Amino acid sequence: MKPAMETAVEENPEQSQEKKGCFECCIKCLGGVPYASLVATILCFSGVALFCGCGHVALTGTVSILENHFSKTVSDHALLTEVVQLMQYIIYGIASFFFLYGIILLAEGFYTTSAVKELHSEFKTTACGRCISGMFVFLTYVLGVAWLGVFGFSAVPVFLFYNMWSTCQVLNSPMANMTSSIESICVDVRQYGIIPWNAAPGKACGAVLGEICNTSEFYLSYHLYIVACAGAGATVIALIHFLMILSANWAYLKDASHMHVYQDIKMKEEQELQDIQSRSKEQLSSYT
Repeated sequence: MKPAMETAVEENPEQSQEKKGCFECCIKCLGGVPYASLVATILCFSGVALFCGCGHVALTGTVSILENHFSKTVSDHALLTEVVQLMQYIIYGIASFFFLYGIILLAEGFYTTSAVKELHSEFKTTACGRCISGMFVFLTYVLGVAWLGVFGFSAVPVFLFYNMWSTCQVLNSPMANMTSSIESICVDVRQYGIIPWNAAPGKACGAVLGEICNTSEFYLSYHLYIVACAGAGATVIALIHFLMILSANWAYLKDASHMHVYQDIKMKEEQELQDIQSRSKEQLSSYT
């Protein structure tokens, strides 16, 4: 029994060392993860997905509402239909582009994190890497400004649907039935420039307007536009987050390059000093 106990006691330190080595390896791997870039990537993917998915379905519902209630003639809303189809194709392109761009920025975050972690080792940042980081800073700034415009543009249909919804609330209020005629409460879509002025009927009043507001297409499109606007806002926040990360990473890489240049000069000076000392020793020995 005693030898067995001794072998068990001897194996425990080895197992603890293996566990400690595994733990240290995991900590080292987790230390190389760019958490800020990871959070920004998740936020960017979520915002773009909400904007593109909800915006695509909401545009389809808007065209259906206009065709069924505000513009009976196909030629009156033909231009609008083409514009909506073009915007849906643009949405496909935006989703594909930002999927790739988010992955590239995340990879750049991993690269920069490893460069900063290995600042005092043999790892050296190249001029090409610093130029690529600077290019990403500029491109992300341009995309952030563009998405500010997209965010403002996505608020326009929310405003239009809100006006229509508030008119329907007035239509359903008891005060409206007591003070005025229901048929005098109307929503004219032509005043927003969505369809031409000669489109028939172009507006909805009274009971017809109430039927439109009670349809599932109206409520679905209204709420999807709100979610799409929120997604655009989340994308703007994600791009601002990316911009701060990229600017900080570029500054770190620049400092790392200066540090490596300083270390190289210092090593050369030390080597030259050693050479001078060795030569002086050789000369002294030759004289003696």
